[in-house]
Amino acid sequence: MIRVVLADDQTLVRAGFRSILDGESDIEVVGEASDGERAVALARELRPDVVLMDVRMPGADGLEATRRITGDPRLDGVRVVILTTFDVDDYVYGALRAGASGFLVKDTEPMELLHGVRVVARGDALIAPAVTRRLIAEFAARRGRRPDPSPRLNALTEREREVMGLVGAGLSNDEIARRLVLSPATAKTHVSRIMTKLGVRDRAQVVVLAYESGMITPGWLA
Repeated sequence: MIRVVLADDQTLVRAGFRSILDGESDIEVVGEASDGERAVALARELRPDVVLMDVRMPGADGLEATRRITGDPRLDGVRVVILTTFDVDDYVYGALRAGASGFLVKDTEPMELLHGVRVVARGDALIAPAVTRRLIAEFAARRGRRPDPSPRLNALTEREREVMGLVGAGLSNDEIARRLVLSPATAKTHVSRIMTKLGVRDRAQVVVLAYESGMITPGWLA
């Protein structure tokens, strides 16, 4: 059973998401919050698998709540998915850098919502990686940021750098395995080691680092 907490300041939005999620035999909504403070409290109390987090809420917003959850070692198994009304948003970018597993636009189709919750609960892929890559590339371009290689990358082997680049490009473990002629298990092991060496909790942060370090080169650098 995938346990979900809903965090949104609009009662009707929470009710709509709850009706979709609770209709599934493998998903259960275990709590609701109307602000970031309550979302963090419920995450600590209930230890859900996934928190669907509105990015704009009164008081502590979704970005601050995400930082608190992803920065708490006791909540290492809790995954945060950002809910937004826009697919390109400064708050969303910040949330991904803070450790969110991905994001969903609020008017997403029910099947996409369910798929996203299940994928993040497994901890093995991003939500809509192509959209997440576009988000990161667009904000990197908009800010005119130059690549900023992280010293953490020095700990990676050449193979791990290759795998990280493919993760940044949005490939799944199976796709990476096919591209590099590896077994899926070996690809998964490489990704796990990369996350450990980089000190990140999620593939989304690997994607962000791949772009910000210049490992992945969006069109603005061409």
